[in-house]
Amino acid sequence: MNSDTANSQAQDGSHSLSTGDDASDSPCIGVCTTLYDEICQGCGRTLSEVSNWVFLSDEEKLSVWKRIREDGTAMRFQRQAKENKPT
Repeated sequence: MNSDTANSQAQDGSHSLSTGDDASDSPCIGVCTTLYDEICQGCGRTLSEVSNWVFLSDEEKLSVWKRIREDGTAMRFQRQAKENKPT
């Protein structure tokens, strides 16, 4: 990756923790918290999915991404909606 590409990605936020789903391997946004269940409020994954993420196959990861996107309640998606809201 050349420096122009790196600068472009840094400016558009495609590799930030809160945006860029398509460029991110993990849904993690660095806000790891659960309340009364085993679902992370930051990313929407189960505790098992979080702890085993690096061992999941690409198909398993896609399945998790699909489920948490459809649910859309995790902070990850609330942040994205706020950031993408027209001003």
